[in-house]
Amino acid sequence: MKDILKNSSHYWLINAHVPTPLLVGAVVENAEEYAWVDLEIKDGIIASITPADTMHDTSVAAVDLKRGQVWSCFVDVHTHLDKGHIWERSPNPTGTFQDALETVGSDRQHWNPEDVYRRMEFGLKCSYAHGTQAIRTHLDSIGEQTQISFEVFRTLRQGWQDRITLQAVSLLPLETFLTPEGEQIADIVAESGGVLGGVPRMHPDLDRQLDRVFELAKDRQLNLDFHTDESGNPHDITLRHVAAAALRHQFEGSILCGHCCSLAVQSPEAVDKTLSLVHEAQISIVSLPMCNLFLQDRTPSSVEAKTPRWRGVTLLHELKQRGIPVAVASDNCRDPFYGFGDHDVLEVFTQAVRIAHLDAPYEDWCRTVTTTPADLMGLPQLARIGVGLPADLILFKARYYSELLARPQGDRIVLRSGRAIDATLPDYAELDDLFSA
Repeated sequence: MKDILKNSSHYWLINAHVPTPLLVGAVVENAEEYAWVDLEIKDGIIASITPADTMHDTSVAAVDLKRGQVWSCFVDVHTHLDKGHIWERSPNPTGTFQDALETVGSDRQHWNPEDVYRRMEFGLKCSYAHGTQAIRTHLDSIGEQTQISFEVFRTLRQGWQDRITLQAVSLLPLETFLTPEGEQIADIVAESGGVLGGVPRMHPDLDRQLDRVFELAKDRQLNLDFHTDESGNPHDITLRHVAAAALRHQFEGSILCGHCCSLAVQSPEAVDKTLSLVHEAQISIVSLPMCNLFLQDRTPSSVEAKTPRWRGVTLLHELKQRGIPVAVASDNCRDPFYGFGDHDVLEVFTQAVRIAHLDAPYEDWCRTVTTTPADLMGLPQLARIGVGLPADLILFKARYYSELLARPQGDRIVLRSGRAIDATLPDYAELDDLFSA
């Protein structure tokens, strides 16, 4: 099987279980949760999709998947590649949000071009091996770091263009946009083909700050991406302010808001008011379940230990029921904001299912890590399975969700343009010299 998948330009994948929401254009009778199909792969393209057990040309090689699941490659729409893998150098022993901010701020002294490049590329190597084909990363945009990190990003985007599509988002306090530095950052984002982003905080001047961000984005024809309400404080309603600003400015670009944790601890009336505005403003939401599981409702080590009462996930079901697009993504990886992770979007999806009850039924939640984030990144050709589309696929032995989400699936096979890739993960030792004294 491996020889066929690595070396053959024309073969069949037979007896495959494809989650029905990932199929485009194929009509498969009696398909409910999965479509049971055969896929013809030719010259890197999905040449045809037929019901399983269809007679095929026996001169063409066939790989029997025995009803193993076939997914499109993943799209990770909210990451922080520039922060990644600094835990060994700058751990966060308390695990609190405030200490994460301070620890990253201290570690930033090491963020020269080589340090940022090597850690970001390490993350890309992990993502690629696990089956991700597009990533949006936030980049800390503070002082001289802005130019350093965006230059590294542009170099990596060029070097990885045939493997992973990369987008960059500025990350900075919103008040900076009221200064000349904020305008310079907007120019760097535009020159980099990026997305304008920042962190709104509840403040008397918040609406003026948002107005300036929207003005800069409209002038440069940029999309927007905000970190909103990453807290358990029910009075944090910056998401509502972003939606009101979008309507006020009649903004026509796309807007993605991440985290939105405080929605989960607000009154039904407050939630309804915010979701109505979010829907009207056509804003999409991305939840970061693993990072917020780590950070939210954590008690500092100096205080008597307390079990967390809530887990930080936003109102995914309620958002989806309102017709608001929702995605889930990796967020931080092995840094002070999240001490774990491996850039594996299947792990993200698995944890999201468990934390937010995205099961019973599974419906089309598989889109939260595939088609929906692809659309949010403006990449509608990615993360789908259909005739004429690239054979960028992930093959699992697991046949059903009950099997897929029970094990790590480390034996998955990733196909890019129909060929199995080398899915060897990078060795952590590659970064050891960055952390030596």
